[in-house]
This record gives sequence, structure tokens and C-alpha cells, in this order.
Amino acid sequence: MARTSPYPPLTRRKIASLKLLIPCVLVLSVSVIIVTQYFQNISYLLRPLWDTPPRPFIRIPHYYAPNISMPQLCQLHGWGILPTPRRVFDAVLFSNELDILEIRYGELLPYVDRFVILEANATFTGIPKSLSFLENINRFAFAGSKIVYDMLPVNEPDPGSRHQPFHVEASHRRSLNVLLRRSGIAVGDVLIMADADEIPSPETVQLLKWCDGIPQVMHLELKNYMYSFEFPVDYNSWRATAHVFTEHTLYRHSRQSNLMLADAGWHCSFCFKDINEFTFKMKAYSHADRVKQDSFLNPDRIQRVICNGEDLFDMLPEEYTFRDLFKKMGPIPKSASAVHLPSYLIKNADKFRFLLPGGCLRSG
Repeated sequence: MARTSPYPPLTRRKIASLKLLIPCVLVLSVSVIIVTQYFQNISYLLRPLWDTPPRPFIRIPHYYAPNISMPQLCQLHGWGILPTPRRVFDAVLFSNELDILEIRYGELLPYVDRFVILEANATFTGIPKSLSFLENINRFAFAGSKIVYDMLPVNEPDPGSRHQPFHVEASHRRSLNVLLRRSGIAVGDVLIMADADEIPSPETVQLLKWCDGIPQVMHLELKNYMYSFEFPVDYNSWRATAHVFTEHTLYRHSRQSNLMLADAGWHCSFCFKDINEFTFKMKAYSHADRVKQDSFLNPDRIQRVICNGEDLFDMLPEEYTFRDLFKKMGPIPKSASAVHLPSYLIKNADKFRFLLPGGCLRSG
């Protein structure tokens, strides 16, 4: 004899619907959690579908070889030679990059007339910080006569303030414009606008000093490195610029021209000696929102990431084609070459061993 269900037909249909609904709700909930947790990576993975690359630069070939005269080098670039060199002003916003700044100043000292540096007492994200350049000013005594320094006092942001890190960074750059005017820069001088870790090569600065007919504004193509010069990434660093100064020149760190001088120097990101410098920058710079988990700041994890050439924020590469995206996935391949690096770095190799091949271990 067939068993009769204790539930009426309508109730049975509701139970069946409920059994289907529960898995759907679970799947939807898990999907929402995954998308929320990994939205940035999903966005980067699909970037070739939703974003378009910026217009390409017109790359100016860069000629150099030892023992070639400046008139000949200028002529190779299609430029003339000046009877007397231009003055060169190098302007940076400083946070805590003491080692890379020493390399920058040591490398460019013979060629730069004024090093203009602005330091704030708080980060772009509003974290109070020490005036590390001022506190270590004796370390830069070798360039003291050329340094124009000022401190930017920053008030603690009000709770609920809408000031975003990029807006704060922009206000710092506007303050640097004021310091530049006080530095004695004049129309016709060359102004290099760059972050402290974006270092133009001496060969580049010599062209800017001596060659007649250089573009009024051009970007500098820098070779990208991550953590040290053991991990070369690409040649996609373009934000550094060289300007023939006018009354209308303003300090910026964005695209300002279609022209870019090829192979013009080095950009060494997160090139710090101590682990605590890494954690400070991760929390302090404009992309601090990339620290999605407290575990990202774990010293053991940071040390492993540095030595393996991995990404500090577990992010996918920011690329506009699937070909470039897949090409750059995974750790950065190590390089055993320390050729064509800043000469000041090589002359002081014992001091900066952590920036050279085989020196990935950090202190702290």
C-alpha cells in the first residue's frame, strides 16, 4: 500500500521550492563575499575588456657612449650645443626614502645646481611622521650647499574629512611650487620633477644642461625596479619630467607631454633597508587602500615577498592587454647584473648591499 505524505500538496510544493532556494541563497552569498574580497583583482584581471590604454608616447632615441663629446651627443639627438650650460633644479617631495635619496643626490651632485626638497610632518593618508630628512641632514652634508629645504606643517585631518590621499598629495605638490619660486629658479633653467626614487641618469642631465633645442617639456623613461636593483620589471615608468622653466611651469606628477626620452634613468620602488620602512610606506602612501588585510603587514611575510620578487599587496599586474597581463603574472625574475646602475650605488656597494643582487634580506 502506497505511503501518503503527511503534508498537503501546496505545502509540499513550498518545501520543494525552499530546498531549491537555500542553495541559491548560499551560492549568491558566497559569490558576494568573493566579489567583495577580490573585487580589485577581478577588476584588474578583466581590465583589457573595460579599459583602454593611454595614447602612446613619442619616444626620443637616447644616444650615449663614453668618451663622446657633448657637441656630438647633442647633434645625434638633433639638437645644437649651448655656449654655456643651463642650470638644473631637481625637485622632490620627501617621505622616508633616505637611502635612495642619498643615491640620487650622490649620483646627480656634479650636474644639478639646486636640490629642492619639501618634507611634511604627516603622510598623504594623515599619519603623523617624523621629519626624517631634517633629522638626518648631516648625512647629506656632501650636497649641503645645493640643498633648498622646507618643512610643510600638516594639520591632523578632521574626523569624517573628505580629504583623500591623492587630494592631499596634490596639495603637497602645490606647496612645492611655492618653494621652487623661493629657490631662485629662473626662466630658461631646467626643472626635473620626479619622486625621490625616480632617478635620472647623469647622461640625461648632461643633455638637459648642454643641448640647445630640447623640448620644453618631456617625460623621462625610467627602468622600473622593485625592492632592489635585483628585480628589474620593465621600462614603463614615465611620470618623471624635465621642463625648460617658464613663469607658467607648475610642479605635477602626471602626463604633461607626448614626448619621452628613452632609457633616461632608474625607478626603484619600495627600495628600503628595514622592514619597518616597508610597513610605513604601505600604510602611508596614496595607495594605502591596497592593504586589504592586517596580515599584509606581517614582517615575515614582507621578507618572503621581497626575496621572492612577489607582490606586496597580492595584486595582479596593471596591464591593458591579456598578453601583457599573463606575461607579468607571478614573481619578478631575478637579475644577476649590476651593470648600468647608478655609479654612486656601486662605489658604495658595502653600504647599499641590500639593493644589489643577492642582498634581499632586510633588517628589522
